Amino acid sequence: MTVLSVNVNKIAVLRNSRGGDAPDVVRAARACLDAGAHGITVHPRPDARHIRHGDVLALSVLCRERGVEFNLEGNPFAPPRTGYPGFLALCEQARPAQATLVPDGDGQLTSDHGFDFERDGQALRPLVAALHDLGCRVSLFADAGGAVQAAAATGADRIELYTGPFAEAFAAGDALAALAACADSAGRAHASGLGVNAGHDLSQANLGAFLATVPHVTEVSIGHALIDEALYAGLDVTVRAYLRILAGA
Repeated sequence: MTVLSVNVNKIAVLRNSRGGDAPDVVRAARACLDAGAHGITVHPRPDARHIRHGDVLALSVLCRERGVEFNLEGNPFAPPRTGYPGFLALCEQARPAQATLVPDGDGQLTSDHGFDFERDGQALRPLVAALHDLGCRVSLFADAGGAVQAAAATGADRIELYTGPFAEAFAAGDALAALAACADSAGRAHASGLGVNAGHDLSQANLGAFLATVPHVTEVSIGHALIDEALYAGLDVTVRAYLRILAGA
C-alpha cells in the first residue's frame, strides 16, 4: 500500500503568524501519527517562514521514538544563514530517514518545479552521496513528463513527482493528459530502478484518481490540503480519511 507522510509546515505558519508556541507543531505531528500516518514531512526554508531549526530536531526525535519515517525536504544549494545551517547540516543533525531535494528559491511561495536532471545531475551526485553517508534515503523532486530516468545517474533512490499540474487540471475537470504524464514518468522511473513518491496539492478529492492511474507510487506527502480539511473535521478524522483512500487504491 502507498504510505502517507503528513507535511506539518502549515501548522508552523499558523504558529508563526502570532508568535509563541501555539499551535504546537510536535503535538500536531503526534496527533497525525496517532491517527495512523506513516511518517512526517517538513520543508524548512532558509527564511524560517514556517518550520524552524528547532522544529526539525524535535520532530526527528518524535519520529525516532515512534519508529516512523521523518522526511526532510529542502534545497541543498541554498547557502546557510542565521537560523538555517544549510540543508546538509540539518540532515547531519536530524538524520532523517529520507532527504528530499527540491530546487526551490527563496522567492518562491511554494515548490513549483522539479530538477532538470540533465543540467543538474553532475551537481547533485556528490550531494546524494553525502546524504547516503548520513544514512538518508534520497528522493529528488521531478516534473512529470521530464527526463526522470536521468535521476538514476545521480545515485538517488527515488523521485518525488511534482503533482501540482495534475491537481490544477483535475480541479478544472480535465486531468487525462496530466495523469498520463505522471503515469508515464512513474513507469520510466521504476524501469530505471528508482522508487516513486508523489506530492503537492494532492487532496481527498483527487488522490484516489491519481493512484488509480499512476503506478509504482510508494509514498505520498500531503500537507496543505490535509491541514485545510482538518480545520473542519479535525486531524484524526482527516488522516484516517486519507488512509482509507490509500487502502482502497
